[in-house]
Amino acid sequence: MMGALDGLRLIELGQLIAGPFCGQLMADHGAEVIKIEPPVKPGDIAEGDPMRQWGRGQPLWFPVVARNKKTITLNLRDKRGQDIVRRLVGKSDFLLENFRPGTLEKWGLGWEALRALNKGLIMIRVSGYGQTGPYAPRAGYGSIGEAMGGIRNLAGDPSTPPSRVGLSIGDSLAATFACLGAMMALNHRHKTGEGQVVDSAIYEAVLAMMESTVPEYTQGGFIRERTGSILPGVAPSNVYACKDGEILIGANQNSVWARMAEAMGRPELGSDPRFATHNARGERQAELDELINEWTRTLTVEELLATMEAHGVPAGKIYKAPDMLADPHFAAREALVKVAHPDYANLVMQNVFPKLSATPGEVKWAGQPLGAYNEAVYGGLLGMSGAEMDALKAEGVI
Repeated sequence: MMGALDGLRLIELGQLIAGPFCGQLMADHGAEVIKIEPPVKPGDIAEGDPMRQWGRGQPLWFPVVARNKKTITLNLRDKRGQDIVRRLVGKSDFLLENFRPGTLEKWGLGWEALRALNKGLIMIRVSGYGQTGPYAPRAGYGSIGEAMGGIRNLAGDPSTPPSRVGLSIGDSLAATFACLGAMMALNHRHKTGEGQVVDSAIYEAVLAMMESTVPEYTQGGFIRERTGSILPGVAPSNVYACKDGEILIGANQNSVWARMAEAMGRPELGSDPRFATHNARGERQAELDELINEWTRTLTVEELLATMEAHGVPAGKIYKAPDMLADPHFAAREALVKVAHPDYANLVMQNVFPKLSATPGEVKWAGQPLGAYNEAVYGGLLGMSGAEMDALKAEGVI
C-alpha cells in the first residue's frame, strides 16, 4: 500500500511531542522518517527520546508517536555526529527539529549551513515562541503556549482555575501546523526547486484556533471567559443526565429544536415564544436546560440515544477508550488498529487520518527500539563500513 508521501525522506531531530507528532503524521502517509535519538552511554538513567518513558501505567506513548519511523542513534553534540547529519541532509527532503531556537546554529546545523548542502531542503522548526521575536530564546512547553495562546483561560468551569484540556493539545497543534506548512513548502518546491523554513510556534498554533476572541475584544470590548459545558447564548447544547449516565445533545438550530420538542412529547415547545428562536433560547438557557434535564433523567442513555436518532437530533455519548473499542462505527471505519509489538500483546491505537481514497497510508509498525535502524541507515543509506560503524559506536557517536 502506497502513501501519498512515498518517496520523500524526513530527518527527525526532535523529541517529546511538538516535533515528533509532525513526523508521525508524515510517516503515517508514507514518508521515510529517520528519527535521531541520543545514544545510550554507560550510567544513563533514561535512553533516547524521553517519550520512551511516558505513559499512564505503562510507557505506551512512544509506540504511537514513533510509529512508522526508522530509529537511529546519533550524538548531535559531537562534530562527527553533526557531519553525519549533513550527509543525511544531502539525501533528504525535510529536516524536522523542535529544539530551543539557536541550538542547531550552535552546532553548525542552522538553515543557511544546511541549505548550502541541499537547496531543496525544507526545514521544519517547531518551538514555543517561534524563531524570531524577543521571546524566541525562551524555553517553551506546550502548557505555556496554551496559556499564552488563550485556550487555558477558556478551558474548564468558571468556578475553577484555568484547566488543562486533558491532552497536550498545544504541542499537537503546533506539530499539525508544521506538517501543513511542510506540505505548502513542498508545493512551492515543486514549482521553484527551492526549499524554505517552516516556522511553527506553539502559542501561534493555539492562537489560530481562538475563533473570534480577539476581534470580539477590539471591536466590542468583550472578553470570553470559562463557561463550563455550555456555549453561552447557544441552546440547547449541553450535557444532560440520564438514569444511568450522561449524554451530549446539540439541538440549537430552530428546526432541530422543534424536532427535539416532538421527541420530548411536548411539540408545543417548538413554537413557544420562550424557546422558538435562537435568541429566545439563549436568553433562557438555564431554564431550558433544566426543562430538558427533567425529561432526560427519566430515560436510560440507550433509550435517549435511540429517541434522538429517530427524530434527527444530534446526540452522543461522551466516550472513553472502552466505548471506542465497542462502537460499531469505529469498527466499520477502522478508526482503531491493532499493531504488533514484541512487548505488548494487545497494542491498539488510532489509525491513520485523514482517510485518502487512493493513498490511505497505514500503520506499518509501532515505535521501534533505540537504534533499530542504525545499520540500515548508516550502512545502507550512507554506505558506512562495519568497521567504521563499530568505531563510531565505541566512541559514543552512534
